Amino acid sequence: MLRFATLVGLALLTVLTAFTVRLDREPVLPETPYNYANIVLPEHFDGHAIRIADNTPTDNPITDEGATLGRVLFYDTRLSRNETTSCASCHHQDRAFSDPARFSEGFEGVPTDRNSMGLAFARFYQNGRFFWDERAETLEHQVLMPIEDPVEMGLTMEEAVARLEATTFYPDLFEQAFGTPTVTPERMAKALAQFVRSIVAPNSRYDQGRPYQQGRAQPLPNFTEEENLGLKLFSGRALCSECHAGDLMLNDRPLSNGLDVRPADQGAGAGRFKVPSLRNIELTAPYMHDGRFATLEEVVEHYNSGIQPHFALFASLRAPGLRSPIRMNLSEEEKAALVAFLKTLTDETLATDPRWSDPFVDTADG
Repeated sequence: MLRFATLVGLALLTVLTAFTVRLDREPVLPETPYNYANIVLPEHFDGHAIRIADNTPTDNPITDEGATLGRVLFYDTRLSRNETTSCASCHHQDRAFSDPARFSEGFEGVPTDRNSMGLAFARFYQNGRFFWDERAETLEHQVLMPIEDPVEMGLTMEEAVARLEATTFYPDLFEQAFGTPTVTPERMAKALAQFVRSIVAPNSRYDQGRPYQQGRAQPLPNFTEEENLGLKLFSGRALCSECHAGDLMLNDRPLSNGLDVRPADQGAGAGRFKVPSLRNIELTAPYMHDGRFATLEEVVEHYNSGIQPHFALFASLRAPGLRSPIRMNLSEEEKAALVAFLKTLTDETLATDPRWSDPFVDTADG
């Protein structure tokens, strides 16, 4: 009996110790904050279309201190009910801040209803709405919603504030970011939004060749013949750029791409969903709001031969003069070329840039 009580006591001590370690974990941050406020973008990001796409509000510009606080909040498991889940649990840096799981798991292991969208270039979405169904009016609204969601993180804002106030380091971070140590949901939202807006990856092979391009859809000198064929198809016969437009390669309104005739998930209404940027698309599998496609090859085949006759199908995906979906009839060579081009949109530095990495990694497990 005594031995049993001892074992129970040791087990309880282990649990309490583990809880204390989680509670006392502190981030490892550089003495001088990383540069978030003045990230240099290439010249082709200076056009009017990209400038007006920037959804940064005037009352929440990106600052080095604000984004630093946002980075710590983004990776902190304190913001979930049982301290097991953070924003980064569903948005992995090495996957362009998306989730390799078809459906992300919440703090108790319950799956969510949709695949987690990648966060890179969230700053450049003109209408400023977020989630697949665009239910969040702004990024500042979006970043707090998973924390309070009963499946994802399961914490109230009052509880979140209390947990942050109880630490030794958050009041200082809030003071550096906002001038006083006061912790509020509004400040949490602003800091998280600053961090997410700072996540850009403009150094893909496409970006490296873009300044030398003689015109849109023209060959890039640093591309292979196959990649340039993919670029030509993307901007022409395959109609990809009708939905994924410009250098950002996205659309500013939700659309139906004909996944189902009668979709169970109505998204933003009438089966329409937010159109994500194709930048870093190689890293963000699986694809679509429900993660139904595991590979880029499957995605290309959907547009080649699998578009369904949904009543709200985007006009460019309909056969000319008809309501039926188009059929691309691409050859195997052309489909492979499209995939090759899409892979040129990957910025390899995003996956390892310390500005967006986990600041708690060196203090994990005490």
